[in-house]
Amino acid sequence: MPNYRIIVDLSQRILYLLDNDTVTRGFPVGIGRMLTVSPVGEYTIINKQPNPGGPFGAFWMGLSKPHYGIHGTNDPSSIGHMVSHGCIRMYNQDVVALAAIIPIGTRVTIRE
Repeated sequence: MPNYRIIVDLSQRILYLLDNDTVTRGFPVGIGRMLTVSPVGEYTIINKQPNPGGPFGAFWMGLSKPHYGIHGTNDPSSIGHMVSHGCIRMYNQDVVALAAIIPIGTRVTIRE
């Protein structure tokens, strides 16, 4: 049975999906701006919502830190940059693929 977890590396601007301790996928991400940095720490995925609308793109996965999540975008050119209010932003096709794999309760580590 898979044992998924996510590591978001802010300096590389990559979200890694791990099964046990093996990286299975890497996705480019957009991260928080200087004034609204992405929160470093250990969290879990607490909810998942397809098509949340607005700037959140095709999918929203909420973190255990209120108001923060991993989500799609309506501005694909923002991926790879420091653009968000602290959320982890992914290409829509990537966030949909990731959401299909990971269950609620997946551990998320955000590191610098």
